[in-house]
Amino acid sequence: MVRKRLITVLTVNNGVLFRTRNFIPDYRYTLNFVDAWSVDEVVLLDITRPGEGERSNFYNVVEYFARNCFVPLTVGGGVRTIEDFRTLFSVGADKVAVNTEAARRPEFITEAAMRFGSQCVVVSVDAKLMGDGRYEVLTRVGIEPLRREPAQWARESQECGAGEILLQSIDKDGTLEGYDNTLNRRVSEAVTIPVLVCSGAGSWKNFVDGFRLGGASAVCTTNIYHFTDTSIKSAKHYIHKAGIDVRI
Repeated sequence: MVRKRLITVLTVNNGVLFRTRNFIPDYRYTLNFVDAWSVDEVVLLDITRPGEGERSNFYNVVEYFARNCFVPLTVGGGVRTIEDFRTLFSVGADKVAVNTEAARRPEFITEAAMRFGSQCVVVSVDAKLMGDGRYEVLTRVGIEPLRREPAQWARESQECGAGEILLQSIDKDGTLEGYDNTLNRRVSEAVTIPVLVCSGAGSWKNFVDGFRLGGASAVCTTNIYHFTDTSIKSAKHYIHKAGIDVRI
């Protein structure tokens, strides 16, 4: 059985590490807080809006993490071309997450998977709960509707060659209220590739619920802990004691 994973997702705005709430940067950190410790993977996402920063600042952050964090590194945000994949791999990424361009042109997923292998292609799915109870996929940093239900889009992404789905709830982002496990379960049951659930974790129990109720292959978080060795280890011991197979 494949072990479940605990992943740190970090959002970077023009080269600066920020916490977000509902996809809006609301608190600034410094890179000195960050290390790999006992976490299984790190995901770095560039949330800089078009025209508001220099892409080279993000590349510098990726290089910093690649030098200092000895765990798999997934990098995304603003990926539009195969050349963007190559550039991110060259500065230290192990996997690349795609969102808006994949939604605009699903064959981009296939092209990337054929060039680099499905294991390197992560499709990021940002979902919002609508007033009528439906979930809607939004692109362009959560502002443009795709007119797809998340489970449907995740399934299409897998068929196009995606190796993983990074699922984020816009409503739960930064709230510490727990994951939206209704959303998570729908998506995890729609695909056979790993689903990494993100947004809302506020306690160790939320991690366990993400696995048990949400069907996640990995649980992701940013805000729950303050980047200390003790907190990540504590989370893993809690998950392990709950009977879930994680790397201690």
